[in-house]
Amino acid sequence: MEKRDVKYLEAKARLVREGIIRAIGVNQRGHLGGSMSCADLVTALYFYKMRHWPEDPEHADRDRLILSKGHSVLAQYAALAHCGYFPPAALETTKQLGSFLQGHPERDRTPGVEANTGSLGQGLSIGLGLALAGRLDRRDYRVYVILGDAELAEGQVWEAATAAAFYKTDRLIAIVDHNKMQATGRIPELYDVGPIAEKFRAFGWRVLEIDGHDFAAIVDALDAADQSTGQPVAIIAHTVKGKGVSFAENVASFHNGALTEEQYQQALREIAGDGV
Repeated sequence: MEKRDVKYLEAKARLVREGIIRAIGVNQRGHLGGSMSCADLVTALYFYKMRHWPEDPEHADRDRLILSKGHSVLAQYAALAHCGYFPPAALETTKQLGSFLQGHPERDRTPGVEANTGSLGQGLSIGLGLALAGRLDRRDYRVYVILGDAELAEGQVWEAATAAAFYKTDRLIAIVDHNKMQATGRIPELYDVGPIAEKFRAFGWRVLEIDGHDFAAIVDALDAADQSTGQPVAIIAHTVKGKGVSFAENVASFHNGALTEEQYQQALREIAGDGV
C-alpha cells in the first residue's frame, strides 16, 4: 500500500473498532468510549507511522507506544492482533482468567506492549525515560505516548512535560485524545484543566492540533512531528468518545459499560457500515 493511503487506514480502523467490540463481548463491562475515541490514532501509528516488527517485538530499533490511558488498551490489543502479534481470535478472551489480554496493559504478558499503565499520569514519564535511553544508546527510535485529556489533571504529566522540554527530547511525541469527557461526564463540568495547546506551548513543546478522526490530518501531523526542532511534540487530537457506535458517542455511561446482545450486534453492523 502507499504510505498515505487513507482508504487503507480507514479499513484497518474498522477492524480495530470491531476488535474492540469483540474484546468487550456481551454483558461484560469494558472501556468502550475511550478505546473508540483513540482507535484512529492507534491505527495510524501501527499501520502507517511506527517502525515495528511483530515477529520480533523486542527489536532494539522499534518505535515505542506507551498507552498512558491504559484503560483504553482494547484499541491497542485490536491493532496488535491485526498486525500479527497474536491471532485476532484471542481478542475474545480479553479479561478472562489466565488470558494474556487483561483490562490494562501488562508488558510481561502481552507481546507488543511496552509498559504497564492505567494508573493515570505516569505514561509521559515512562515515555520520557525511554526517549532519553534511546539517546544514550544512540538509537533513532521514536516514543509515542497517548494520553487522555482528563488525565492531564495529574501533576506528574506536567513534571514530565517540563523535563522533556529541558532535555530537548524531540523524539518524544505526546498525543492527547481530546474527547472532552471522563468517566462520569463532561470535563468542563467536572475538572477543566484549561487550554491544553497553550499549556504545552508554555511548557516548551511544539504543538500540533488536529481532527483525531481525519486520517489525512493524523498522518500529516505524525509526519510533521518527525521534523527535529529540539522540542518534544504534542499533538492535540480532537475526538469523539465512543466514535463509530451511535448509541455510545458522547455518552459517559459507556466509558466502562456493558453491551446487551442487541447493542453488541448493532455496534458490529454500524462499524461494518451496514447501518442499524
